[in-house]
Amino acid sequence: MTNRITELFNIKYPIIQAGMIWCSGWELASAVSSAGGLGIIGSGSMYPHILEEHIKKCKKATDKPFAINLPMLYPDIDKHIELIIKYKVPIVFTSAGNPKTWTKTLQEKGIIVVHVVSSVKFALKAQEAGVDAVVAEGFEAGGHNGRDETTSFCLIPLVSEAITIPLIAAGGIGTGKGMLAAMNLGADAVQIGSRFVTSTESSAHANFKAHIINSNEGDTLLTLKELTPVRLMKNPFFDKVQAAYSARASTEELTTLLGKGRAKKGMFEGDLVEGELEIGQVAGLINEIKSAKEIIDEIVSEFNEAVTKQKELNL
Repeated sequence: MTNRITELFNIKYPIIQAGMIWCSGWELASAVSSAGGLGIIGSGSMYPHILEEHIKKCKKATDKPFAINLPMLYPDIDKHIELIIKYKVPIVFTSAGNPKTWTKTLQEKGIIVVHVVSSVKFALKAQEAGVDAVVAEGFEAGGHNGRDETTSFCLIPLVSEAITIPLIAAGGIGTGKGMLAAMNLGADAVQIGSRFVTSTESSAHANFKAHIINSNEGDTLLTLKELTPVRLMKNPFFDKVQAAYSARASTEELTTLLGKGRAKKGMFEGDLVEGELEIGQVAGLINEIKSAKEIIDEIVSEFNEAVTKQKELNL
């Protein structure tokens, strides 16, 4: 399974684990990389000294390439950049900001830069900024999302036709069949988040993992567009958000309701009542906790079976 992405990242499979806050530390990243995919440390929830610890441990745990997800709105981003360069992290995924800001600086140090986008417009801007690849994320994805609500099946072919650099598809993908569908639409690889949240190596709280496994279709919704669009699981906090909308709450009131630390409270500390639970629509398909290696092996096996069936049907 060799293509532009596997060659660019020097990985076995074109499977990327999303860099999710509170869920993807060094244990998950190293496990995914060791299993043949590309593991990513989610630095958005980490102070610089915490990120440094995770980078060190990840380097000790695997001799395979791994990456850092770097939200560009992070207040200490310059310190994160220094650490990434210091420890020679080979790949960085940037998001939530202008890709021009750090791309050249990182590439001058030999670091591959990938930028996450939610539209053709921003995919073209990322390409113009000189990034090495883009992640096109449909609105089915968990966590922070695009405002246009473009689904992955529409977004992937649109971006594929618009750019010439490698394309990674994200949003609603958690199986080998989904991986094949994305690649048939023009993607070179897939980025998977929700499926890895329920891995044994994920730093997500056991309560959150159990809640995901017990979820069904329709248990998530994209909300809080006035602040920043985010897909949440339904729980008592979510109900408060919906009640605020019904009462026509102002942006200021929504900001006060959200407060600080909601994602940590729900995803990392396991508070299913007052916490913010970020997960994708694909959660309805997840019904078991497995190791990262088991997840990757299952996805690859299902992908290969789907490819064989596709050939048999002469599609």
